[in-house]
Amino acid sequence: MRKYRFRIIVILAVAALGIYHLWPTYTDYSFHKKLSSLSGADSLEFAEKNEEAIREARSKRIKLGLDLQGGMRVVLEVNVLKLIEDLAKNKDDVFTQIIKDVADEVRRSDESPVSILRRKMEERQIRMSRYYRSLRDSNDDIADFLEDETKKAIDRAMEIVRNRVDQYGVSEPSIQKLGASRIIVELPGVTKESEVRQLLQGTALLEFKLLKEAEQVVSVMQAIDKVLAADTLLAPVDTTQENELLKADTEKLTPEGELTPEQFRRQHPWFSVALVDNRAPGEAIVQEENKDKVRRMLEREDVKRLIPADMQFLFSAKPRFVSEGKRYFTLYAVKATPELTGGVITNARANLDPNNNAPIVTMEMNSEGSRDWARITGANINKRIAIVLDNGVFSAPNVRNKIIGGNSQIEGMENLEEARLLEIVLKAGALPAPVEIVEQRSVGPSLGEDSIRRGLLSSGLATLLTIIFMVLYYRTGGAVADLAVLFCLILLLGVLAAFQGTLTLPGIAGIILTLAVAVDANVLIYERIREEQATGKTLRAAIDAGYQKAFTAIFDSNLTTFITGVILFQFGTGPVQGFALTLMIGILASMFSAIFVTRVIFNILTEKSSTAVSFG
Repeated sequence: MRKYRFRIIVILAVAALGIYHLWPTYTDYSFHKKLSSLSGADSLEFAEKNEEAIREARSKRIKLGLDLQGGMRVVLEVNVLKLIEDLAKNKDDVFTQIIKDVADEVRRSDESPVSILRRKMEERQIRMSRYYRSLRDSNDDIADFLEDETKKAIDRAMEIVRNRVDQYGVSEPSIQKLGASRIIVELPGVTKESEVRQLLQGTALLEFKLLKEAEQVVSVMQAIDKVLAADTLLAPVDTTQENELLKADTEKLTPEGELTPEQFRRQHPWFSVALVDNRAPGEAIVQEENKDKVRRMLEREDVKRLIPADMQFLFSAKPRFVSEGKRYFTLYAVKATPELTGGVITNARANLDPNNNAPIVTMEMNSEGSRDWARITGANINKRIAIVLDNGVFSAPNVRNKIIGGNSQIEGMENLEEARLLEIVLKAGALPAPVEIVEQRSVGPSLGEDSIRRGLLSSGLATLLTIIFMVLYYRTGGAVADLAVLFCLILLLGVLAAFQGTLTLPGIAGIILTLAVAVDANVLIYERIREEQATGKTLRAAIDAGYQKAFTAIFDSNLTTFITGVILFQFGTGPVQGFALTLMIGILASMFSAIFVTRVIFNILTEKSSTAVSFG
C-alpha cells in the first residue's frame, strides 16, 4: 500500500475535486425540488430565507442547454453592406449602382463584401478613394480600413446585443459569433417572441430632425401628385371597365359636380392615399394598407427628382388613430440631416406621463449634447422637431422655448412594457449596422423536461446493463471496471461544472458514448490479460503485460476520437459543440479511470492475495 500512496492520493484528490464541483448542481436540484413542493407564502418565505444560497448554487451548477430547459435560439446577421454604404462619402448614381451589384453578388457568394466592392470598382477603373477616406489612400489601405471597420462593427454588435439581453433580465444567455457576420443568441426560458425580435433587431439609431416648412411640403406633394397623375391618366383602360366606371361615376356624381372617389383617385393618385391633414399643415395621413404603395411612389426616379436633397419622408412609428378597425399613420417631411443623434444620450427611463398617464421614455444627455440641444431648440422656437428612432417618428413636438439641461422625452408607446424595451435599447446604445434575424427557433419547456427524462432514463439503463454484463462476464475485473466507469462519470460531470459548460441533449449522448468507450478500454485490457494467463504467466505478470500491450490500441483509438471531437467543436455549432465537448472531456476522463485507476486497484489487490482477482 505504501508504495502506491501517492497514486491513491491523486485518485482520491481527483474524485474529491469532481464531487466538490458537482455539489452546487445537487444543491440547486434540492432547492428546486423543495420550492416545487411548497406554494404560496411558504414558497416565498423559503426563497427569501435561502436567497443567497440559491443564487450561489444556480451560478455554479451545470448549465442546461436550450434543448433541455426551453427558450429561444436566434441567429442574427449583421448587414455589413449597409455599414460599408454608410461609410462612403460623395455618393452618386455610379456608387449606388455598384452597391446594388455588390448586394446581388453577396447573396450568391461567400466572398467578403469589401473584396467584392473593390473588384467591382477596379473593373470600372474607379479608385476607392473617390468614395472613402482621402485621395492619397490606395485601394489596399481603404480595403484594410473597411475590413477593420466591419470586424469592429460585428464585435460591437455582439457587445450591444449582450447589453440588451442582460438588461432584459434573461438568466444564463449564450451569445456567440458565427462566421464573419452572424451572431447566435440563445435565451433560456424566454417565450415572448415579439419582444425578443424588437429587442434584438432595433438598430436604436435615435435622431432629432427638424420638420420642413408646411408650404414647401405641400408644394412638393402637389408636384408628386401631378407627375403620378400624368401616368394614371395616360394609362390604357379597358373599355368595358371604363364604361362601367363612367356609369358608376355618373350615378355617384354629386349635385355640385364634385369628383367621385374613382375620378379623384385617377386625377390625384398621391392625395388619394396620402390625405392632407388640415389641422397639421405639412403632414399627411396614410392608411396602413397604403403605406407600401406610398413608399413605392416615393421610390420612383421621376418622383425622387422632385424631392429636395435635404428633405426626407418618414412615417410615424405608431398609428395616429384607428377608425373602423383600420390604422392610420402620419407621414412627416423632415430635414434629411439630423440636428442631433442618440450618441449623446447618457440615461433613459421608462415612466408614465403624470399629465395623461401615457407611457413615455425620458432621456438625459451629456454636457456636449445638452449644449447642442439648447442651441438647437433656442434657434428653432415655434418650429417642430421630430424624434426619430430607426426611421420611425415617435413624436414631433413644437419647440416653445429654449431647453436647457439636455432632457427630452419620447412619446407614442402603446404600453409601459414597450417603453421599457425602448429604455433598454437606448441605454445599450445604437447598433453600428442593421441586423436581420435569419433563423429563429423556440423550444417549449415541456419538450425540455421530456428530453431530460428520456435522456436520464436511457443513460441509467445503459449504465445498469453495462455494469451487470461486466460483473457477470469478467467477475472481479468487471466490478473494478464498473468502479472506473462511475469514477469517469463523476470526473466528466465535475469538469463540465468546473468550466461552466452547458449540458445539452447531444451532450447526454456524448456521455453515454464516453461510458461505452471507458468500458471498451477495460475490455481490451482484460482480453489481453486473459491471453497472457493462457500462456502460463502469473496473475501479476499477466496484468502487467495486458496493460502494456493494450495501451497502444487504447491510446490510438482515443486520440483519433479526441481529434474528431476537436474538429466538431471548432467547426460545429450549438448541439454539435455540446456533443463534442462532453466527448472530449469524457475521453480524457475514461483514459484516466480505465488505465490509471484500475491499474492501481489491481496492484493493491494482487499484493494482498494472488487469487483475489478473477477475469472470468
